[in-house]
Amino acid sequence: MTDAATLRRALADRLTEAGVLVSPQWREAVEAVPRELFLHPGVFLPAEGGRWRPVTAVGCDPDQWAQIAYRDESLTTQLDGHLTADQVCDLVAGSPTSSSTTPVTVVDMVEKLEVEDRHQVLEIGTGTGYSSALMCHRLGEDNVTTVEVDPAVAARADAALEAAGYSTWTVMGDGLLGHPRRAPYDRVIATCAVRRIPYTWIRQTKPGGMILATVGGSWQYGTGLAKVAVAEDGTAEGQIVGRSSFMQARSQAETPITGDLSARTAYADSERETKVSPLLLEEWMPAFLAQLAAPGAHFTRATSADGNRLLYLFDPDRESFASFTERGETWTVRQGGPMPLWDTIEQTLAAWQDAGNPDISAVQLHVTHESHSYWIEGHPALRWQHRLV
Repeated sequence: MTDAATLRRALADRLTEAGVLVSPQWREAVEAVPRELFLHPGVFLPAEGGRWRPVTAVGCDPDQWAQIAYRDESLTTQLDGHLTADQVCDLVAGSPTSSSTTPVTVVDMVEKLEVEDRHQVLEIGTGTGYSSALMCHRLGEDNVTTVEVDPAVAARADAALEAAGYSTWTVMGDGLLGHPRRAPYDRVIATCAVRRIPYTWIRQTKPGGMILATVGGSWQYGTGLAKVAVAEDGTAEGQIVGRSSFMQARSQAETPITGDLSARTAYADSERETKVSPLLLEEWMPAFLAQLAAPGAHFTRATSADGNRLLYLFDPDRESFASFTERGETWTVRQGGPMPLWDTIEQTLAAWQDAGNPDISAVQLHVTHESHSYWIEGHPALRWQHRLV
């Protein structure tokens, strides 16, 4: 029979080799916290046709369940905001709404949090509770407060934390509002993505404290891990420290653009050949920059009746669009609405290329109660300000 403790040590070894597990305190936590407990009642594994195969802890061979638990990947635990693996028997379609994030991401984030003994930490997004348990082991359960918006998810996380021997301050609420129970906190960490860091998090962080959160638009990629320090004057400043991908916070999740896309783009104000390929939007850094340049934009892919690729940008709030058609080795863009979406994004991508294609870690940011400012040092064309409303 597979020994879970052996699997945890092997996981710690892999994380160490990957360069994300550095400190002995976090290694001790990884070796102690049983990830398998935080996957109950089960998980959904990817299957053919974009569907999901349910696997439950009770119905699975113990060795197989242990091997699944310590995979180096994210494991989906809920679909469509309600469905869990114990509720279905066959392949099922659906969109993931809760998961146990891959350990390499979880451990990389908690290491970047730079916690010290006796620090008070606020976690936004309890999820399965695995990251909560790691922090409880490292800091002590009295020093961790975790917030979850989904009652069913919170209940499962509480049960798993109790089974693992931890009891922390798990509270219900919208994570974007934070939680004042123990404010101010030394550290705030978000395990969901947000378009911008809510100023409420800054208000609940001590001067000199740190906030770690994934920021970006509604795209499934092209988001960055922001690390900012809170100043005495109530502002925060830092940088994007790397790529990061999490599910969008529930209250910020947006409905994908669907329906007859050709009808939505039927009436254009202009048409021209692009100066920069829109395929850049399928790469991480260009996608991140595009969302800085046009934060309300949605990127959508489709296929024409004759099998050609079609790409679209929509900004519902500004009633603007850009549609792209591939013509041999070039692309044609048609734009409509009061905001020339592609012109705005194309200028940013061209400036980025002229700057030598700097990595996402070159992006700095400053947060106040009025705005978010992003920039890449030394390049005036790569500067953006998002006003908060």
